[in-house]
Amino acid sequence: MIFAITSENIEDVCTPLAWEGEQPVATGGHSCAYVTESIIPRYLAYLATAQDFQISKRKAVKGAKVIEVAPVDLARVEIPAPSIATQRKVVDILDRFDSLTASLTDDLPAEIEARNQQYEYYRDRLLDFPRKAGATRSMFCILDIGSMST
Repeated sequence: MIFAITSENIEDVCTPLAWEGEQPVATGGHSCAYVTESIIPRYLAYLATAQDFQISKRKAVKGAKVIEVAPVDLARVEIPAPSIATQRKVVDILDRFDSLTASLTDDLPAEIEARNQQYEYYRDRLLDFPRKAGATRSMFCILDIGSMST
């Protein structure tokens, strides 16, 4: 797991990245790696976005303009580590929710456009009355209030 330990705001500091590759990874000066065999990286990535972690992270934050959490302070944050099987179940459920949310978000603009087109179609149909021969027409009278004298 790689954490960004420097940011411009508290919300983004300690943003996690779950590295699931086989190759070794190097981190720069504004990030740190968290390595453990007892926690699945994606489980830890989800956990790092949870409210309890966010509260703990805020206690470790230093700085005003540049926000930083020292790796030694990040290491003090308690991380609940259930069994690997439980972590996999949690990750599976959260992955499905993420996928569902992403598909809803992706489909939303198209759905809104379809509903707008449907509205326009039915509006036009509802307001399209047959014209009868000799039917009276309404006339609108437009007054120029500025030219009226009192």
